[in-house]
Amino acid sequence: MTDKPRIPYWHLWADDDGVSHQTRCELTDWELKGVGGAAPQWNDTQERSDATVVFTVQPVGWVGEWHENPAPQWIVPLSGRWWVEAMDGTRIEMGPGEFSLGEDQDCRQDRSGRKGHRAGTIGDQPAVLMTVRRHVPPVRQPCHLK
Repeated sequence: MTDKPRIPYWHLWADDDGVSHQTRCELTDWELKGVGGAAPQWNDTQERSDATVVFTVQPVGWVGEWHENPAPQWIVPLSGRWWVEAMDGTRIEMGPGEFSLGEDQDCRQDRSGRKGHRAGTIGDQPAVLMTVRRHVPPVRQPCHLK
């Protein structure tokens, strides 16, 4: 079998000073195991927690000004493209096949009024997103989920 996968994701997180950042991370905690009698596949099982799945459709031209994620949540673009800008100025763009962990809760508003992140759609299609909102406290450390 091949080597363990390394799947990249963006992590939007807040440091101890309440400033949000974007860090490129990887899922690396893989186990080769069959599921339900199927042939072995690579699985990276995350810690169990209560979660809520929310689907969103951001219209063409949509911009969500400075705000925080409502809870730590995985964000998976299903179609269209969108961007996310952290307080440190890092702006990333994502589309289908990419995903991020939004964990910028408890940011502190800076002098220019920024708190959390901004986000918006790119191009002439709505951005359709699936979020898996985890009902757990945020962790102020980049790449803590493997």
